[in-house]
Amino acid sequence: MTLFDGSSGSEYRITGIYVAYTIERRLEALGFNEDTVVRILTRKKNGAMIVKLRGTRLAIGKLIAMGIEVKEASQ
Repeated sequence: MTLFDGSSGSEYRITGIYVAYTIERRLEALGFNEDTVVRILTRKKNGAMIVKLRGTRLAIGKLIAMGIEVKEASQ
């Protein structure tokens, strides 16, 4: 499943990032790495979402969220 398919308030573990190389490097610099837990805070109508990652809130667009593969984080 992709991060875009996730629901608000849930936590997910990143399993892979499949976007353009430059975007992938930028996401890794921001902390989007495999096995990192990300929490979806809010979803906007246009597909953008605000996520919390390593204590930082970030906004990402629909196309980027669709390129991030995740699985549900075990508690």
